[in-house]
Amino acid sequence: MTETETRSVTFSTHAGVAAITLDRPEASNALNRVMKTELLRAVSLVGSDSSVRAVLIRAAGKNFCVGQDLAEHVEALQADPAHAMDTVRQHYNPVIQALSAIEVPVVVAVNGACVGAGLGLALSADIRIAGARANFGTAFTGIGLAADSALSASLPRLVGASRATAMFLLGDTINAATAQAWGLVHQVVDDDTVADVANDLACRLADGPTAAFCSVKALIRDNAVAPLPDILEREAAAQQHLGASSDHGAAVEAFLAKTKPVFVGS
Repeated sequence: MTETETRSVTFSTHAGVAAITLDRPEASNALNRVMKTELLRAVSLVGSDSSVRAVLIRAAGKNFCVGQDLAEHVEALQADPAHAMDTVRQHYNPVIQALSAIEVPVVVAVNGACVGAGLGLALSADIRIAGARANFGTAFTGIGLAADSALSASLPRLVGASRATAMFLLGDTINAATAQAWGLVHQVVDDDTVADVANDLACRLADGPTAAFCSVKALIRDNAVAPLPDILEREAAAQQHLGASSDHGAAVEAFLAKTKPVFVGS
């Protein structure tokens, strides 16, 4: 097991699972410059580690992430208002791009508040597990802003344009049960178990057919707005490639032998 610690983000790898923890609980994991820099480093390191077969993102404390640290933002506005929003291109965009580029499955454990850029971070993952008291919101228009962290695309894709627009315009938050009903989260569990359930799921995915998972993620991403002929060809190419993989061969043999397949990730 390897572990690297920083002041506000920790990450470790064990048995194919890389766990990234937002660790600024005293500030509800509000994202200041230091934390954004550390988060980008953690996500980039995890994304380039070929031994990682699944990623878990979780948070210390009662809240997942309340978005931008507004105290730091006020200081930036007072010091240099023309460049106060540079953090979107300098920090948020690279973090979301790095997270979205991770080829293996990414699971997020959401506890408490998940709003603003915190919501953008959670929606950049593949599967979200929420605690029963989790709540989700955009928060941007409440302080006179629009959207960042890819939320203008990820939120309507998951909940539909009408619901996403209402969340942005009204600034209301939704609870975990509503989030699950709308398709925003995969599962709602007791608050005390959300991290464990998410970790178990990440471990399950790490033991699965990694190459197939990576291909499915790429197909879903690339085919979201592609013409039908392109979709069919991409699927055919993926199936042809995976049909020759060791995981597929082992799974077919296990099926015929009525045993459980062992996936090696290739």
